[in-house]
Amino acid sequence: MNAVVIAVCLMLGLSLARVNVVIALTISALAAGLVGGMDLQATVDAFNTGLGGGAQIALSYALLGAFAVALSHSGLTTLISQKVISQLGKEQSSVNINRVRWLLLIAILAMAVSSQNILPIHIAFIPILIPPLLHVMSKLKMDRRLVACVLTFGLVTTYMILPIGFGGIFLNDILLANLNSNNLNAVREQIPSAMLIPALGMILGLFIAVFISYRKPREYKEQMILAAEPEETINRRNIFVAVLAIVATLVVQLYTDSMIFGALIGFIIFSFSGALKHVADQDIFNQGVRMMANIGFIMISAAGFAAVVKETGDVGSLVASLSDLIGDNKALAAFLMLLVGLLITMGIGSSFSTIPIIATIYVPLAINFGFSVPATIALVGTAAALGDAGSPASDSTLGPTAGLNADGQHDHIRDSVIPTFIHYNIPLLVFGWIAAMVL
Repeated sequence: MNAVVIAVCLMLGLSLARVNVVIALTISALAAGLVGGMDLQATVDAFNTGLGGGAQIALSYALLGAFAVALSHSGLTTLISQKVISQLGKEQSSVNINRVRWLLLIAILAMAVSSQNILPIHIAFIPILIPPLLHVMSKLKMDRRLVACVLTFGLVTTYMILPIGFGGIFLNDILLANLNSNNLNAVREQIPSAMLIPALGMILGLFIAVFISYRKPREYKEQMILAAEPEETINRRNIFVAVLAIVATLVVQLYTDSMIFGALIGFIIFSFSGALKHVADQDIFNQGVRMMANIGFIMISAAGFAAVVKETGDVGSLVASLSDLIGDNKALAAFLMLLVGLLITMGIGSSFSTIPIIATIYVPLAINFGFSVPATIALVGTAAALGDAGSPASDSTLGPTAGLNADGQHDHIRDSVIPTFIHYNIPLLVFGWIAAMVL
């Protein structure tokens, strides 16, 4: 009757039953508190306290949504779509369509990778870049579940193995620091190589998604795309303003480390430039907030859910109870540690926040079972990364949904969460176990 297990399973079950994720998270948070021995008032207080943790990212999404809608009215998104569609040629032969399809997927993957390591803007690019490309994806009959898998791969795999940008924060500032604070004595050079085998599981999952699961064409309603992303008249001055706003948004975000102020500056540039004089600023802002409202509320609710789960204290007891189940079976120990990591991360929604919770108990447990330093690194790192892809409350699934569902034709659970869970968590679990056994 562990509160963490019950709460996560309840949250996933309700989400799969098409209950709104916000409601599923709220109900599951109440269940976690009550099962964990907290009374109703203490549970509600912990939930309310945690809500503030999601407010910043929710406001960031709202402003990014307004900026993305403003961008769509500038004509730049129409220009991008026309340029890509023109590459299809008049005949639209299957060879040409496949070529453009591959170029588009590679470009999206490159942007996702860059957003973690080269230009560390995380998911901020998705609601800006992806909605304009929905026209192109429709022409190519591209399955958006495939695009969600490509985006999630770029968002997760890169921070697992590349110690630059968010990867540097995950691998060095969080993973290495927490391992050594629990007496592992790991060195910086060991971290990326230890995480390489688990990352191969992510690569396998991507290949399965691209070449097997979602290679068949899928139809989307063009009129719904046009309603969300109308084709605007192309005006050179407005295009210049749009490019200036994008650059300013990027520079301000990198300088202030805040998506809120980056998106705000971009929207202000649009408002004062006259590029949006054919539409009302207030209407654009409201459209953007509406587009991102569901994502924002999910993130706020997820922060409250995570606060209740931590307050119960059952995360520690769940990990500690592994010792009673494992006995002296090293292979079973590795598997159960990874499985518990999956449950914890899916509940909390962040691999970055999971490491400090599990490292305290996982490192002594791994040392006790005789795992090497690289194997322990792989165990803790993989246990934290498990669930980042496939969690209803994770940036790695909410970000893709924010862009792909701009026209209401991409379901968060069925088109982002389930595909990424299947293609990444299962291979990551297998390859993480292999890494723990062979390193």
